[in-house]
Amino acid sequence: MHARAVAATTTALLGTAALLLPAPHARAGSDRPTVIAHRGASAYAPENTLAAVDKAAELGIAWVENDVQRTKDGELVVLHDDNLKRTTDVEELFPGRAPWKVKDFTAAEIARLDAGSWFSPAYAGARVPTLEQFMDRMELHHQKLLLEIKNPDLYPGIEQQTLKVLANEGWLDRSHLARRLIVQSFSADSVRTVHKLKPAVKTGFLGTPSVADLPRYAAFADQINPSHGSISMGYVASVHYYTGPHGRPLEVFTWTVNDADAARLAADYGVDGIITNSPDVVRDALPDD
Repeated sequence: MHARAVAATTTALLGTAALLLPAPHARAGSDRPTVIAHRGASAYAPENTLAAVDKAAELGIAWVENDVQRTKDGELVVLHDDNLKRTTDVEELFPGRAPWKVKDFTAAEIARLDAGSWFSPAYAGARVPTLEQFMDRMELHHQKLLLEIKNPDLYPGIEQQTLKVLANEGWLDRSHLARRLIVQSFSADSVRTVHKLKPAVKTGFLGTPSVADLPRYAAFADQINPSHGSISMGYVASVHYYTGPHGRPLEVFTWTVNDADAARLAADYGVDGIITNSPDVVRDALPDD
């Protein structure tokens, strides 16, 4: 058994006490965490819109996170909530359709909605993009995608459909798979399904599994992506002890960090990436490589 495996086994056996051990290395990847624009640069433009992608590009942020849901007629759209109420004018356009679930509206109906006015009058008329439209805009900016499959229990087969769209848009070629795409979910079953269907795709599990459970996740996830309030230096080190399905140490992308102090703390913990609504604030808070 090699050194990393021994360390991992020791950590799993010791449980909480092992989390107090110093990390054998600060980070699985580079010295400076990757900065990921959460739902685009969502502190400055309406989340999950093309405007938020554009703003991230304007700020010089390469990685963008988004959320994927499915319409009544089977179109994949980029939206965080499983209903349309919070971020669109759906109540005004379709007053008799409560509770305004995404799955109860066609793609054409959703395309009529204003997804920008709730954020600012300056963004009035912004639309809910399809996944294809979102990726086309990211391709225009040469950006990288952290794609979250939302609520997969509501959308049977969404993993295969998402992979099909990614393939059709050219995002499953060697270049994208190596450097520009990660698929994640809060559902371990969904992440496992993506890995089974397309083992070459880099995957992430959203959550904070116990140290004892990490070997199970390492079989199908390349990343463990917890909320920033749930981690410690010891936990991040424990994740890094394990090797993921592509033969590299598991990574940690933590969310949602929006201020300089929290960003520096996460970096000190040794995380590999920081997901943030304010990517410029986080970037500027981090030390140079």
